[in-house]
Amino acid sequence: MVRLNVHALDAGGHGIARNPEGKVVFVEGALGGETVEARLLRSKPKFDLALAVEIVHAASGRRVPPCPWYENCGGCVIQHADARTQVAAKQRWLEDCLERIGKVEPESMLAPIYGPEWGYRHRARLSVRYVEKKGGALVGFRERRSTYVVDMSSCEVLPARVSALIPELRALIGKLSFKDRMPQVEVAVGDDAVVLVLRHLLPLNDEDRSLLRAFADTNGVQVWLQARGPDSAVLFHPEGAPELCYSLPEFGIKLAFRPTDFTQVNHAVNRVLVSRAVRMLDPQPGERIGDLFCGLGNFSLPLAARGAQVIGIEGSATLVERARLNALANGLTAQFEVANLFEPNLAPLGPFDKLLLDPPREGAIEVAKSLPEAWPRRIVYVSCDAATLARDAGVLVNVKGFRLAAAGVVNMFPHTAHVESIALFER
Repeated sequence: MVRLNVHALDAGGHGIARNPEGKVVFVEGALGGETVEARLLRSKPKFDLALAVEIVHAASGRRVPPCPWYENCGGCVIQHADARTQVAAKQRWLEDCLERIGKVEPESMLAPIYGPEWGYRHRARLSVRYVEKKGGALVGFRERRSTYVVDMSSCEVLPARVSALIPELRALIGKLSFKDRMPQVEVAVGDDAVVLVLRHLLPLNDEDRSLLRAFADTNGVQVWLQARGPDSAVLFHPEGAPELCYSLPEFGIKLAFRPTDFTQVNHAVNRVLVSRAVRMLDPQPGERIGDLFCGLGNFSLPLAARGAQVIGIEGSATLVERARLNALANGLTAQFEVANLFEPNLAPLGPFDKLLLDPPREGAIEVAKSLPEAWPRRIVYVSCDAATLARDAGVLVNVKGFRLAAAGVVNMFPHTAHVESIALFER
């Protein structure tokens, strides 16, 4: 055991300290400003990993985690910090990445975007493992530092209706013929529907089908089956079930999606994020705006609703088709095209007055490098990885002549170390 003074939180939600010899120690379960007694977990040449066993002096932002499985579950890592402490740590990490990686500093920091802390997760991939010694099927997130599935019967970050299904799912899976060949259940929640996608590695028999129908009817959910990759997922029961959708009330828009499509997990925060992005981009009637990595139209359609001429570009042909159908269903005009944005050629579709970028974790470095001097004059960049945003910001500011007018964090995933952010670049 060693006593440590923790001075900050890192990107993974660990406290940062130094041992008596001056070596950096990352301390699981500790917060900045705390003194803790810690047990060494692993020693590496440049740093150690430790676990806080006793809190000698607690930070003002510490709280008792409400989840009974928190100590073991890897789904959340900072429930022991209140919302303000979590977001402040994420904001510091964003600022640090921009300065250290991109060598840029925003002219102003935006107020963080908050949302509900609990019951927010409308998408989740729950691991499944059948363990006879533990009484049957386990359904939930994986344990910390382990591939084992947590022996849990509820989850605070899932919607209450879905959390209540965990014991029912455990009982159901224990009766299925393929119970030991079922690696996961994907959860997707829309405004009017709950979908469970069961990944199965063996065919179903008649008894399995009967059990699944009864489960869906009793619990008022849709059961989908996925035998191979995400595109193989198909509705099993009930037939003719309503499609999944989520709404953006400010814009009068509803977006339909399949349970395996990419959508934001936190619908409440997504509404605020879309609203802020549209205000920052300030679309005007007739302006040509490119929405790169547009997905199923989450930003494209609100921009089109403000009268802009929107062209959404996405690498997935499936999502492009979904975006086109969503535009049609909402009575909006927008163009959607399939293109590889990791090897971009925007010239045939340009010029654009403004761009919205919402790339995956890899970022949009090739897009940033390919932008001409003449356009666009404004970019709103929505990021799910602070490091790649910072890297791309360095190119946009230091090479392409933009200024970083503003940046801020979006707490899309409370209680995790995941940092979403939004930034505004202008010529």
